Amino acid sequence: MTLRERMQSEITAAMRSGDALRRDTLRMAESAVYNGEKRDRREYTDDEVAAVLAREVKTRRESVEAFRKGAREDLAAKEEAEIAILAAFLPEQLSEAEISTLVAEAIAATGAATPKDMGKVMGWLAPKTRGRADGRTVSQLVGKALAG
Repeated sequence: MTLRERMQSEITAAMRSGDALRRDTLRMAESAVYNGEKRDRREYTDDEVAAVLAREVKTRRESVEAFRKGAREDLAAKEEAEIAILAAFLPEQLSEAEISTLVAEAIAATGAATPKDMGKVMGWLAPKTRGRADGRTVSQLVGKALAG
């Protein structure tokens, strides 16, 4: 079963159970995938669907931060619930220790020594962490490793 088919069956199940938040969240994600496919004029693979879902999660995380700064805890909680729903469709996230290990491998493989080499290290890491780690977290860990 493809990721897209799994999302469709979850939307149907949410409709039957009356879970409006789950239904609406998955419909928004499905719509984002559909719009991307129409824009690119082709059907997305599971990896591309996962990338769209990761973007949706990232957008919601940014919204959570903005809502918390604006003292809107109710809206932040709703966004966090949507993140939890979407995260179930993404590959398992890497822990900070696993990312640190990958960063050390990347630095050794690229021969990076200074913060100027961050681009090389991030280029090496990108395919290994895509969809499994937040880019900001990876970037911070690479910056610390190269600075220290």
